[in-house]
Amino acid sequence: MLASIYAAAASARRAYYQAPGRQRRLERPVISIGNLCVGGAGKTPAAAHVARILLEMGERPAMLSRGYGRRSAPDGVVVVSDGRRLSADLDRSGDEPLMLARSVEGACVLVASDRYLAGRLAEVQLGATVHVLDDGFQHLTLARGTDLLIVGDEDLADARTLPAGRLRESLAAASCAHAVLVPSGTRDQARTVAASLGVASSFQLVREPGAPRRLDLFGASAPAHTHAAVLAAAGVARPERFFQELRSAGWDVKQTVTFPDHHRYSRADAASLAATALAAGARAIITTEKDLIRLLPFRPMPLPVLWLPLTVRIDPAPAFRAWLAERLAAERSQDHGAPA
Repeated sequence: MLASIYAAAASARRAYYQAPGRQRRLERPVISIGNLCVGGAGKTPAAAHVARILLEMGERPAMLSRGYGRRSAPDGVVVVSDGRRLSADLDRSGDEPLMLARSVEGACVLVASDRYLAGRLAEVQLGATVHVLDDGFQHLTLARGTDLLIVGDEDLADARTLPAGRLRESLAAASCAHAVLVPSGTRDQARTVAASLGVASSFQLVREPGAPRRLDLFGASAPAHTHAAVLAAAGVARPERFFQELRSAGWDVKQTVTFPDHHRYSRADAASLAATALAAGARAIITTEKDLIRLLPFRPMPLPVLWLPLTVRIDPAPAFRAWLAERLAAERSQDHGAPA
């Protein structure tokens, strides 16, 4: 019963904002990356990947985030990065915006509950030519020309909305997307998922764990050349996937430790991780890139800290790039501005 009420409310909210004149519109094109379910689906790595493609196309992207989990949320907009240098800490930015700012050089990153306000600042003061919304499918107050929706098999397997299931909206809402990004699988599977949801375009979203890095005393990173015995720690939505990737890559995982998604580590947490690692016979702690951002304030750690960067790619890459260019051209033809 509660799930039915929730689904009806979400549907009514979407219908309300889709009525003419109820969404605010930025001058530059807007690309949203989102999903239907709660928890990690690769939205932030996908947003980073799209931003890198836009940079290669000669655009100046502004990445707009609400900054979930930040401790300090001042009125207005927090500029995490102007594309050249960082200008906000973890407390004011949140972990995912700070991670984006560190990993996508050349892209502006801004945080605000009002993403229209953040987008206008990016356009007027930072020269943004296009916007990328991280986790934007349910951010209906802002109009967008391109909605990319990440949908996995597990989303289709359990079609229940909150609180009974994991969906933020019913599967019917997926038809509002312009393309679906289907994690793993094959090209045919991606087409099948898109067709089942009533979406014309589909692409594969492929996870690519990067080479492990070792945090040095100054907060930079250096290559990690060993698969030593490690304690694996993760405060992300699906930690078991991270742990499995480590084991598949040959790491000797002595023990795993999990925290809630976006967990803000304390000095006691950092000390406990080191003590647990030593007791388990581990020679290092290995974690995710998002967790690393939240552990940086506690360096140097008693044990080496390794982290595994995660990137994604969208396949087939040439087809996606051409499709994205067509979307931008179509939006700009409606007088939403052109690159400076």
